[in-house]
Amino acid sequence: MVNAMNANPRPAPLQAHEADTAVAVTVAPPASAQQADPWETLRRFTCARIALGRSGGSLPTRALLDFGQAHAQARDAVHTPLDTQTLQAALVAAGFGMPVLVHSAAGDRATYLRRPDLGRQLALASRAALADLHAEACDVLFVIADGLSARAAQTHAVPLLEQTRQRLPAQWRIGPVLIATQARVALGDHIGALLHAQQVVVCIGERPGLSSPDSLGLYLTHAPRVGLTDADRNCISNVRPEGLPYAKAAHKLAYLLAGARRLGQSGVGLKDDSDDRSEGGLPHDADAYRTVSGECPAGEVSSSDQ
Repeated sequence: MVNAMNANPRPAPLQAHEADTAVAVTVAPPASAQQADPWETLRRFTCARIALGRSGGSLPTRALLDFGQAHAQARDAVHTPLDTQTLQAALVAAGFGMPVLVHSAAGDRATYLRRPDLGRQLALASRAALADLHAEACDVLFVIADGLSARAAQTHAVPLLEQTRQRLPAQWRIGPVLIATQARVALGDHIGALLHAQQVVVCIGERPGLSSPDSLGLYLTHAPRVGLTDADRNCISNVRPEGLPYAKAAHKLAYLLAGARRLGQSGVGLKDDSDDRSEGGLPHDADAYRTVSGECPAGEVSSSDQ
């Protein structure tokens, strides 16, 4: 028995410095376990989920935690309600006057998500309210809609409208700004038809992604009316500082508005070649877009009017 015990003696206790060394070796992963991604340099160009690296056969802990946070932010963007009072105050402060608040036929968020068709229709009370406005015909009407990201509308709509206003011809009649809740894009067609707008622009929160929970979309429709489809609209997407900056988006929007006015249509018949007319080639004032819209100063006649 003694010989057997001596054959497998207990190891001697580690000294203090040896214990520290052992712990360090145990906790630290092998140098080959965590590897940098060769695309790492591309991350400075985008916030998309690329070049995440790996730890062994999986993602690093930091990348997994970032994914969880991004997913939570996307869910919050969908379910967080629009703060209409704060948005109204911001529009008034920016000189747009008191906006009109309307609601879709979707009574709550759950209904809105399950019934997209109701998000395209005005609630009966909102229809009556717009009819009571007795609004005169306007050249363009702006609708700020919560869509699938109220955060996007809350944050980016007012700065975008300020930039756009600077680029519209002074003689254009801009209708009252509307704030629409539980809204889908096509709700703008209903609103535009009731308010006799030649064109309507719906500034709406887009479906959030894992790297863009606050992306704003702009949907332009010429001669809005109920029953139009996506083929009748032009879209400018991902408006936010990390995506398409306000000034660039406003340039594109003003260009498309002028082009739709000249052609008498929007959608597939209207091409966005605004990049060929860069901001550097067109001044920021409203007269910049006269050539595109076909409008002439007072006393002159354009070829389309002859």
